[in-house]
Amino acid sequence: MASSYSSPFAALQNSPIFSGLSDVYNAFQERRAKLGLSNPGKVEDISKEVNRDVLAQQHMFSGLRAELTKPFSLSPLFQVSHQFALGERLNPYTFAALYGTNRCFAQGSIDEVGALSGRFNWRWGPDSTHVSKSQFQVGTGQGDSIQLEHEYNGADFVASLKALNPSVLEGGLSGILIGHYMQSLTPKLAVGLEAVWQRQSRLEPPVTAVSYVARYKAEDWIASAQLQAQGALNTSYWRRLSDKVQAGVDMSLSVAPANPMLGGGLQKEGVTAFGAKYDFRMSTFRAQIDSKGRLGCVLEKRVMAPLMMTFSADVDHMTQQAKVGVAIAIEAAPEMDEQEMMAASQAAPVNIPF
Repeated sequence: MASSYSSPFAALQNSPIFSGLSDVYNAFQERRAKLGLSNPGKVEDISKEVNRDVLAQQHMFSGLRAELTKPFSLSPLFQVSHQFALGERLNPYTFAALYGTNRCFAQGSIDEVGALSGRFNWRWGPDSTHVSKSQFQVGTGQGDSIQLEHEYNGADFVASLKALNPSVLEGGLSGILIGHYMQSLTPKLAVGLEAVWQRQSRLEPPVTAVSYVARYKAEDWIASAQLQAQGALNTSYWRRLSDKVQAGVDMSLSVAPANPMLGGGLQKEGVTAFGAKYDFRMSTFRAQIDSKGRLGCVLEKRVMAPLMMTFSADVDHMTQQAKVGVAIAIEAAPEMDEQEMMAASQAAPVNIPF
């Protein structure tokens, strides 16, 4: 005797209201797919072409550095390194290890005083759009810290939630929570927002802030802007001049009350940086200058296959200070037999879930 039981969910699916909503959603998804929108990237990466690739600021250093890297395998990626340094605010010795596959990425380092730091990324499936990330620092002298993040990459949007030093041990939630959302509106234009919630302890009220971002990507140039709730505006412009030359401009402007308690006027502060990047056959040169009279340049030169040399120079004309850095990086070839080398050459490249 057949059972006549029907689940409430099945009855809901057969209802006219559910069927109508499903048709509207499917029609919306079809129109959305016809627009040909692509993934816009994360909010924190809207100006990466300028700040990370062209400008020399994040590549400059001072003192002497030497790094010896030993890879043991290429697929999966596994390597260790010994880093030596001599200079201001540089650790004399650091040991680091790295392991990466298409689904996970693990990296850790420890210095001569026992300060430990690491990060671990995990992709929830070979083709999953969900990636969980974590970072921690212990014994660095600046306080222990932990950072947790989960990221969802859609076809035309990216959403993420990040927590810095979250805690519920004091009877309430404390720490910093940051939410990002970036959406493509057209094949070239994307907009997004960043929401920040922060509370130092249970006895203090939380502080919130919202920032708005926009990014326009053409064939050979990219423009981006970010308006922060604190009255700060960040804009950047990147352009590819040729196959080997890139240029970029980054501008930051902040407007805030000079003395909020006394009702003073507005205090304006801003800086503009111009930079260029030249890619040669065996070297890369970056140079930048900003509106405060600071000039910097970085030259990365591969002398031979396992040897890379880096020269950095930073001159601040306002404070009459100059810094120079020299680094040498040696990467030893992995020890593999003939069968392992053949398997590594035929294996798919490792797509590390950063």
